[in-house]
Amino acid sequence: MLVKDIMSREVKTVRPDTKLAEVASLMCLYRYSGLPVVKDSKLVAVISEKDVLQRLFPSLEEMTDKAATLGLDKLMGQYKEVLSLRVRDVMTQNPLTVEPTMHVLRAATVMNRHKFRRIPVTEGDTLVGMLSMGDVHKGLFHANMASTLRSTL
Repeated sequence: MLVKDIMSREVKTVRPDTKLAEVASLMCLYRYSGLPVVKDSKLVAVISEKDVLQRLFPSLEEMTDKAATLGLDKLMGQYKEVLSLRVRDVMTQNPLTVEPTMHVLRAATVMNRHKFRRIPVTEGDTLVGMLSMGDVHKGLFHANMASTLRSTL
């Protein structure tokens, strides 16, 4: 089974100049954990929930310094400021990708090794789809259940 057999082909994308407020809306409304960033039809980056929220996380020093007042509520209040930024300000450039002709388990191994739940599928630098762990699981389930059903008939 190849990536192209199970990947999602209809992919919502954003541009580097998109405001984070729009990205956060998409993430919250449609439960996207990340989106590909394209420019001139080419994949240039990805943006994840972690990229958006990372600006609010206290530093390690703040978390370990018992004398420091963290002001976590104040950090939470900075969320509005983060949403005024653009995708280009927080996106992860040069993302790892897989090819549509890659074996599904090889792609899933790449995802697992890097702790990704989803990965862009590209031909060259052109985005052609997205592959999620859910896609992999569903593809394996259908492939194995189809053979089980055939053998019982």
